[in-house]
Amino acid sequence: MRLATLITGAGDGPGGFATRAAVQAGDRFIMLGARDLNELLESPDWREQAAAAASAALPGGFIPVSAARFAAPLPRPGKVICCGLNYADHIQEMGRELPEYPTLFAKYADTLIGDDETIDLTGHGAKVDWEAELAVVVGAPLRNATEAEAAASIAGYTAANDISLRDWQNRTLQWFQGKAFDRSTPLGPVLVTPEECDPEAGVRVRCLVNGVEVQNGNTKTLVFSAAALLAYISTFTRLRPGDVVLTGTPGGVGMGAVPPRYLNDGDVVTTEIEGIGRLTNPVKF
Repeated sequence: MRLATLITGAGDGPGGFATRAAVQAGDRFIMLGARDLNELLESPDWREQAAAAASAALPGGFIPVSAARFAAPLPRPGKVICCGLNYADHIQEMGRELPEYPTLFAKYADTLIGDDETIDLTGHGAKVDWEAELAVVVGAPLRNATEAEAAASIAGYTAANDISLRDWQNRTLQWFQGKAFDRSTPLGPVLVTPEECDPEAGVRVRCLVNGVEVQNGNTKTLVFSAAALLAYISTFTRLRPGDVVLTGTPGGVGMGAVPPRYLNDGDVVTTEIEGIGRLTNPVKF
């Protein structure tokens, strides 16, 4: 299944618009009762709800795919946890050894934006970098989970870009301050459930800047799989439905170029993941 949080009009929600959760059925999105995918995933039978709506294709409550406007699919996750240095090529371009344990840091929900929204870093545009990533979304509670239990808990996958302010990131040994600027992390456009997306079999992860490819990796080279990350994280913090984990970025980041290359005001960042879709986000400094 392909699920989304669609913009339905003006409102007082995140980003200033009203939203509804939806499931894709052919060339249309069928509206669900929940206002977004965070609310949908709170229901233990969310899969059954979405599948029933998709098969019924109820008239009167749909938006054509061609007319859909996408909010961040998970606008209110309780936790956003990110893994750095998880692709072998990116680890090598950063001059590091393959890790024994995941390198983790956190973001807030305030960092998240959807497709076509502006990455607005006005006043902070010195060394802004791109990091296209596969994100995994939790679909059932997890605590001290085995890898098999974690795999069974996955609601699905979506695309993300961990836009990083390298000058802020490198002020200290802790990365957090360079990773957590408000409205800096595109997420979406849709959530694709595991039966339609298998990162361990390999999906391509790409980033383009102004239409020029800067990253092209494959999830087959992840050091820690999505399920391994969820299991590991669940040993120290409880994961709940709707939580989001970014799995790391492949090689090709601007900081790793010689000389380093960073985003400029007015650039357009495109994040594309095979089988999921693409995010297009202009940058404003």
